[in-house]
Amino acid sequence: MASNAPLLDDDDTLAFGEENEDKGKLKHPFVTLFHLLFRFGAILTYMLCAVFGMGFITSFIMIVMLLSADFWTVKNITGRLMVGLRWWNYVDDEGVSHWIYESRKGPSQNRIHAGESRIFWSALYASPVIWVVLFLIAFFKMRYAWMVLPIIGIALNGANVYGYVRCRYGAAQGLQASFGSVTSNFMREQVMKNISSMIFRQPTANASSQPQQTV
Repeated sequence: MASNAPLLDDDDTLAFGEENEDKGKLKHPFVTLFHLLFRFGAILTYMLCAVFGMGFITSFIMIVMLLSADFWTVKNITGRLMVGLRWWNYVDDEGVSHWIYESRKGPSQNRIHAGESRIFWSALYASPVIWVVLFLIAFFKMRYAWMVLPIIGIALNGANVYGYVRCRYGAAQGLQASFGSVTSNFMREQVMKNISSMIFRQPTANASSQPQQTV
């Protein structure tokens, strides 16, 4: 459930000389770089792994690591610095899960760099769409093992999309936190089920293909 928690803590006072800051220059260039690096690095790795002859296991580990780094970075760092938004979760003493969606308001929100905001939202929306396209390509090419990675990409990127859309537009758009919790739990269960089946199914197939000795 969503909670009316305090807004993000930030000093609204502009630093000396910041009022004359160059509007075309990014305020957080390294943050912006890592906002793009991990997510599109995972996509490029997926698209090029076949070209360089990388095996599925090696590709799987590299892409999952990049997707995990992207999820953590976007959720905890880039959203807060680039667009002044943050979402997180905690469990109270009674075991009830609370989803918190925070947004800076007033003068603090006006300090968000317009160029960084456009980069943030464009990359946030584009990456799940690309993963959906890659999932469909793998499906029609009947590369079912490779469909697992786009599913993971859709789940992790989609969670950040949902969280930041909640932060940006709030409950006024009819988005319910309980629905988000159920959806994320379902996606996580499906991803883990697919991963488990891919890991444990292959040894079984290899074992069954070996000739059995008769006494």
